[in-house]
Amino acid sequence: MYIDKTILENVFGEKISQESFYEHHNQLSLFVGKDELLSILQELRDNPQTSFDMCIDITAIDWLTKPYRFEVVYILFSNKFKTYLRVKTKIDEHKPHCPSVTKIWESANWYERETYDMYGIIFDNHPFLRRFYMTEDYKNPETGEPIYPLRKDFPLMGIPDSLPLPPYPEKHGYTEN
Repeated sequence: MYIDKTILENVFGEKISQESFYEHHNQLSLFVGKDELLSILQELRDNPQTSFDMCIDITAIDWLTKPYRFEVVYILFSNKFKTYLRVKTKIDEHKPHCPSVTKIWESANWYERETYDMYGIIFDNHPFLRRFYMTEDYKNPETGEPIYPLRKDFPLMGIPDSLPLPPYPEKHGYTEN
């Protein structure tokens, strides 16, 4: 059975408007407000009509020039119905906070840490939010501000002298060791 927007409208009623849905290549996305996020995700997991029992991934999109710079994206899977759903919420650039969903899905722990590390989105009430790939002191050497590699304003060549670069024999010539 395929879960479509009709089923989701039946489950949530007035909570979700027609504008909340986006479908592309038969893949459904649901946009929800940050304040309703936890209750909607809990209902998607617990309701027998949806049964999204797995959180497959959590990531973010950096739109840079939009009023709400970030979107946090939750990719859910229902083993019962063998279908996916993306749930998205908008996050403000100046207060990049989003509620943690680790109490709904334990697997969200690592995904939220990765999203924090790469985009700088802070997941409120996360049990142990810290950097995942980058060191805790990964900061801009000039300003001391933390930097996040997947943000659109991150320098393409990286931060000078922050990490050693591998040898580049094509540019500097081959050497015998």
